[in-house]
Amino acid sequence: MIQTPYYLIDKSKLLQNMEKIATLRELSGAKALLALKCFATWSVFDFMRDYMDGTTSSSLNEVRLGHERFGKETHAYSVAYADYEIDEVVSHADKIIFNSIGQLTRFEKQSSGSIRGLRLNPGVSSSSFDLADPARPFSRLGEWDLKKVEPVMDMISGFMIHNNCENGDFDLFDRMLGEIEQKFGPLLKKADWVSLGGGIHFTGENYPLEKFAERLKRFSGEFGVQVYLEPGEASITKSTTLEVTVLDKLYNGKDLVVVDSSIEAHLLDLLIYRESAKVHPNQGPHRYQVCGKSCLAGDIFGEFNFEQELNIGDRISLQDTAGYTMVKKNWFNGVQMPAIAIRELDGSLRTVREFDYTDYETSLS
Repeated sequence: MIQTPYYLIDKSKLLQNMEKIATLRELSGAKALLALKCFATWSVFDFMRDYMDGTTSSSLNEVRLGHERFGKETHAYSVAYADYEIDEVVSHADKIIFNSIGQLTRFEKQSSGSIRGLRLNPGVSSSSFDLADPARPFSRLGEWDLKKVEPVMDMISGFMIHNNCENGDFDLFDRMLGEIEQKFGPLLKKADWVSLGGGIHFTGENYPLEKFAERLKRFSGEFGVQVYLEPGEASITKSTTLEVTVLDKLYNGKDLVVVDSSIEAHLLDLLIYRESAKVHPNQGPHRYQVCGKSCLAGDIFGEFNFEQELNIGDRISLQDTAGYTMVKKNWFNGVQMPAIAIRELDGSLRTVREFDYTDYETSLS
């Protein structure tokens, strides 16, 4: 058995998402780019490459990783590029997308040989959490004024619009896209391509994939643009678990277990958004609060039900831990970094990365 903690990517579950992405590409004509900000574990890029068109990034490091490890089409985006990195960004990118007109004009010369785009902010989003809302008041994410964008249209050929966040509601997507069409229609008609970003949960259960494909195809035809999507969570949802082991049991008004992992170090996105981890099937008469081993008082994965009493040495699988997890893992408290393992389609397991003291030491100074 592999020593816990470790992330386990199950290719058979990943394949289910890939097949839905392939179907959507075929039905709609849209292209799909893996959003590296969500998932960048390149050991499965060779598997995902057959079902996707490339990658999109949020930094120099991500665009380089996408170019070197995934290949195919590589989109570069950043909230702001620095002078010292712009030339290298351009060298790795097929398209470079600027967040503002100021950045576009500032780096006009350096990006003159590239396909360029600009981020638009439609002022509406599906986010219910202010921290993640790109359309929040005074947002820095993209341009919103048509009159300011029109004079620089000769410098760009397309747009990126990202205003969905874990949006599994097709009708909401449809309404917001209608508002985008109404607000930015004159600009969209002058574009060659439009990325509608990520955050659209179209690989989820019961999502109307055919209706979604028809809507994308209609948008593409009306404005004469190549549509791109940037699925992050949709690409890898339900494909990965975090495997942990019970180290201790306590009772302090509730039954508690402490495991060899930490939500702050290994599932940070859940802590940020005050969400519980997931355990399947979460049924049975034995209820425990599952706690991490760091010194943070709130290092708690959640409360779950189990069929059997938990004991020291038992293993627990925390579900759906691919998106915004491995990309955010950290060395808080020096807690052992989870290894990364893959379950192949034939059921065999292999470890692709392990971390040791040297990794911890060299992450510091």
